[in-house]
Amino acid sequence: MNGSGKLAGKRIAVLAADGVEQAELDAALMALKNAGAQSALVALRAGRIRGMNGHQPAELVRVDRTIDAVRADDYDGLLIPGGYIAPDLLRQSLSAREFVRAFDAAGKPIAAMSHAALLLVSCGLAAGRTLTSWPGVRDDLVNAGAIWRNQQAVRDGRLLTSRTPQDAIAFAHELAPFLAGEAAPVPIATPTDSDPPQQAPSELPDQSLRWLAAPSLGAMLSLAIVGVGVVAANRSLRKREAREAASVPPSPPAGPDG
Repeated sequence: MNGSGKLAGKRIAVLAADGVEQAELDAALMALKNAGAQSALVALRAGRIRGMNGHQPAELVRVDRTIDAVRADDYDGLLIPGGYIAPDLLRQSLSAREFVRAFDAAGKPIAAMSHAALLLVSCGLAAGRTLTSWPGVRDDLVNAGAIWRNQQAVRDGRLLTSRTPQDAIAFAHELAPFLAGEAAPVPIATPTDSDPPQQAPSELPDQSLRWLAAPSLGAMLSLAIVGVGVVAANRSLRKREAREAASVPPSPPAGPDG
């Protein structure tokens, strides 16, 4: 931890789960470190959680504390990275929801990245707020009563939200002043309606999946050899059973006395 910076002496909980977006997590942790904060990765289980780059597995990240072993009172602020998987796991956890609500009840800042805004919805914290998120979950926020903005980062009081992993640097730039309690710039006009939904996906469904490793020729040949061996073994077993059945002499017919 740096001894100086906007967040020197601040303790920030980073709430994540398996499937957390690696780029968002890395950018946020670097921003916290550079600002002098002491961060702790809080997860649903002990050990290591799996990061993701889109749909592909990334690094294993060491967990500092489990959700059942922490309290909001122990920290000065909360950061929730996004991802396709992690926020969905977190919003299903009662302990995670209560942890987030405790920060809100204590008036402490909460920063949520991309899909992590869904956790705010599940905690009942989205209604009446101006937020951004991954564009694909815009309707979830609007239906929960939020005003959705199609911007890199949006600050509303003690809530700071970001849009996509591509906006992680812009979000990180806003993160330290937000967690330090600095006043937000006064907006030119307060929005009253949500921005319209996008007309095309931010990422085509197969854009990252097309780069997943295909089975190698050697692996395919190995599987084929194993399959042929299994078929041959089954045939041999059936033939042996047939020969054994043919070699057993028939039982003599029963006599008059049975």
